[in-house]
Amino acid sequence: MLKEKLQPFLDRYNEISELLSSPEIVSDIKKMTDLSREQKSLEQIKEKAEEYFQVCQDIDDNKEMLEDKELGELAKEELKELEPRKTEIEEEIKVLMLPRDPNDDRNIYLEMRAGTGGDEAALFVGDLFKAYVRYAESKGWKVEIVSASEGTIDGYKEIIALIKGEGAYSRLKHEGGTHRVQRVPATESQGRVHTSAITVAVMPEVDDVEIEINDNDLKIDVMRSSGCGGQSVNTTDSAVRITHIPTGIVVTNQDQKSQHKNKDKAMKVLKARLYELEMQKKQEEEGADRKSQVGTGDRSGRIRTYNYPQNRISDHRINLTLYRLDAIMEGGLFDEIIDPLIAHYQSEQMKEAGL
Repeated sequence: MLKEKLQPFLDRYNEISELLSSPEIVSDIKKMTDLSREQKSLEQIKEKAEEYFQVCQDIDDNKEMLEDKELGELAKEELKELEPRKTEIEEEIKVLMLPRDPNDDRNIYLEMRAGTGGDEAALFVGDLFKAYVRYAESKGWKVEIVSASEGTIDGYKEIIALIKGEGAYSRLKHEGGTHRVQRVPATESQGRVHTSAITVAVMPEVDDVEIEINDNDLKIDVMRSSGCGGQSVNTTDSAVRITHIPTGIVVTNQDQKSQHKNKDKAMKVLKARLYELEMQKKQEEEGADRKSQVGTGDRSGRIRTYNYPQNRISDHRINLTLYRLDAIMEGGLFDEIIDPLIAHYQSEQMKEAGL
């Protein structure tokens, strides 16, 4: 019975409301943040449950009026609308009842790197990043470049951007992996198609209280900025490189004139990478069958091919092929790929949950 399955969600929502007003929670910032985030994730199912209960009540009321001479016909008309709506809400609720990714509402760090293909790979990093920016703009999200290393001709050898907006992680988390491009490079004189590859990582932005870093685990180097830039380049030691000794993770930032700002940005990226590492370890420890997890953030797995001569974009995880590469790249129309990915993921989850 769906009503019975919904009750634990409503009970938990009400329990969190009480907890958030207790003095112990108010004084614990991390706990309060976690509970507020959990309650926000339950709001949609709470609202949908209330609508469902109301529709069920209205159906029962109208069924009781069917034999009434004056109100019977009106009740029939009402039921024609209410019963299909009840079915619709049931399907919506099934999706909402699926285990929710706690990171779905977070901002993200989008990290893109040129792989095989040299200059052409760097150019494609630039092209795909622009397409992601267009997609972000269509969603009303803000994009802030955290650090960038430009390619020899154009594009980027590496770029890290912070994308801020509601649902950014939920929409883009499946973009992590290897993206392959097949096209004729601008530098190719004989018109031959080359294959290049880039890697994309999507990491949720984390709060300072979520990841604790021991200062003794850090090696911080300052140096002069290098490469393209303004007058500050090579004049002050503003660039910062942070090495996390236990994991070997290295983050460099030199985009700001201020050493303090560069260090702050580098620390935020480091925390995101450490959080991502924690998530991967947790998944491995759980040993769960993660086939239904369409996007795991694994940078080594090839997820998509962009074939320019055929105007084709193919997502290999769900065998989806669209001959609209130009429109998707120029208009940032990634929903055409992301929606089927999410639908597939939800379908697999429903099978596992027996819904």
